[in-house]
Amino acid sequence: MAHGERDRAGGRYSSEEDLQPAPSEHTRLLPNRVDSVQYLSPDDPAVSPYNLWTVRVVRWITVALAMLTFVWWVLMIVSVFVTPPGLHVRGSPFFAFSYASVALLMLVTTLIFFAVPSKSQRILSIVVAGVLLLDSIIIVAVQRTRHEEVWVGIVSVVWASLMAIWSLAADRTVQWGKAEEEERLTGRPESRRTLLEWIEVMLSSIALTIVAVIVILMTLTLTLRALDAGLKPPGERYWVDENQYQIHVYCSGDRVNAAGERVTTVLFEGGEDAVEHGLWQLAENAVRNGSIHRFCFADRPGMAWSDTAPSPLSASIASDVLSEALTRAGEEGPWVLASAGVGSLYSRVFSSRHDKAVRGILMIDPLHEDFLGRIGTAGRGFVLWMRGVISPCGIDRILGAILRGRGSADRVWGRASYQSGQTIFAKLQESMVATSLTKRDVAASRAIQNRDTPLVIISSGVQIRKDREWESKQRDLSHLTKQLRSWDIVDQAPHRVWDTLEGRQLIEEKLARLVQPWP
Repeated sequence: MAHGERDRAGGRYSSEEDLQPAPSEHTRLLPNRVDSVQYLSPDDPAVSPYNLWTVRVVRWITVALAMLTFVWWVLMIVSVFVTPPGLHVRGSPFFAFSYASVALLMLVTTLIFFAVPSKSQRILSIVVAGVLLLDSIIIVAVQRTRHEEVWVGIVSVVWASLMAIWSLAADRTVQWGKAEEEERLTGRPESRRTLLEWIEVMLSSIALTIVAVIVILMTLTLTLRALDAGLKPPGERYWVDENQYQIHVYCSGDRVNAAGERVTTVLFEGGEDAVEHGLWQLAENAVRNGSIHRFCFADRPGMAWSDTAPSPLSASIASDVLSEALTRAGEEGPWVLASAGVGSLYSRVFSSRHDKAVRGILMIDPLHEDFLGRIGTAGRGFVLWMRGVISPCGIDRILGAILRGRGSADRVWGRASYQSGQTIFAKLQESMVATSLTKRDVAASRAIQNRDTPLVIISSGVQIRKDREWESKQRDLSHLTKQLRSWDIVDQAPHRVWDTLEGRQLIEEKLARLVQPWP
């Protein structure tokens, strides 16, 4: 019907506007140009994939997913410092945090460069998604990693892989929408890019390449964790704290002597290192030499084969879970407590709560509670947190395994254990409450300590010469009880006194005296 012609049937005029089809996904957003018969310039702002409701919906969903991921990411940060109910991870909480960070980075990158799809982004998203799916399989398939990551870590890695797949789908959708609108409005899909678009493609590719490298490093670290799971602990793990996590306990030697009497067991507490790193060998030699008959040790939460505990973790909580683990292991003492460095603080709390079962205390270059401020500085805590954040990449652990031949034992309880997120988290927990909860626990333990308990202190001569206050604080600790048997200084010994022959011999000699009645 011609324009302006009267509709004979209805008796009214019709126009071309009346004959236009109903709005659809391809309807232009600029109505003043709908009737134009000429194609638009590719640089016209009207040529945009946002013209399609499908593209707009995908962007809205991406924003919603990013907000949801951000909430989870914040929860992962909070759980490092104060563990919310149900979010406790028995291994390193930094792995779950890293997967949440990867998911958030993928979504943020997708949103920032949403209107500029590229093949490189899609390829990198495929790589990231594939590697994350491999991580999911490793975590679920290996019993130890599944036990450590629990549902928090599993959900984090699965969510990260789904977000990588979504980023791929979003980029592909925008690519389709861009081609559709360009062909409809300009006559052909545009293959050229502006300088700004090339810059955006380059930046997005760099960002996703960094994410891909991080994810690959995390996979290699996770593979090392899976290999280390094959290293069986010498003792057993026991559930503690309402079956939230497990503590490793190892005992060796005879429970009774030749006369059928119950022997005194030496309970070792590690210092800055796990007991397995030095003191274990000393204890085994002491049993072989007949200096002592039996010994036990339990790894503190997060050390060696023990799971990490929820935050915060104070000395009293650590002492309680030690008591529970020993009880579940059927170990009741009597005890001679042998501890080193910062571990002496934990032993003192344990002694004050089990005074009838403790027959002696031996402290090896012990840390005084007045020095807890050195452990609990804000700077040290921040450094530990940063080390924990990057620990899932495991660059030092990977290079150590490849170039230095470091094995599972070194990574679980040796020097390389300081590179693991689990040990770093344990040190961070120790630092966070050092000057508050732990210092209060130690002060309380000193007030209720049995004053008749025999006490031996062995100090490092090197440490005393290096730190003027160290000697005065060692002297103060010699007054912990009224029964000081001896205070010895090993002149050439470092803080780890047992690293010297003289130090090992002296420790073994003093232990032999403590487990036997003193004249």
